[in-house]
Amino acid sequence: MPFTGQAEGTIDAKQRLAIPAKFRNRWSPEQDGQTWFCVPWPETGALRLYTEKMHNDLFTAGRRDPSLTPDEDQAELDVILHSVTEQVDVDSNNRIRLPAWQVEALKLPKEVIVLGAGDRLEIRARDEWQSEFNDRLSKMAQLSKTLSARKPTT
Repeated sequence: MPFTGQAEGTIDAKQRLAIPAKFRNRWSPEQDGQTWFCVPWPETGALRLYTEKMHNDLFTAGRRDPSLTPDEDQAELDVILHSVTEQVDVDSNNRIRLPAWQVEALKLPKEVIVLGAGDRLEIRARDEWQSEFNDRLSKMAQLSKTLSARKPTT
């Protein structure tokens, strides 16, 4: 089931964030895995959260032709992406402890917004998201057209 919608959140002094109930209710530990994977995405200033199953599925899908000798670009992307990805567990209060170095690197404030992004959740600065929301919304139709144009015709 895709993650949709948005909810406000707070990162506490111990770098913990409660997973909002609307998203928790869409997550099945039995089907999706017990843990999450947290990936910093500097271009958008977001932390991307993938369920264990989705992370593994995406990793496998990206490995159509695994090799001990990948080309230099693939090898560099692999080491960057996998070295910055951290596994985070959910505690008994439905909180995850975000890696402090990721929060600091992206300069995430205490007040954040948790966004449903289909196959993942994204954590972004609340004030920044809210101030740019109308601009983002106005780009939705154009982005849809651009992506449709990329699809190969059969």
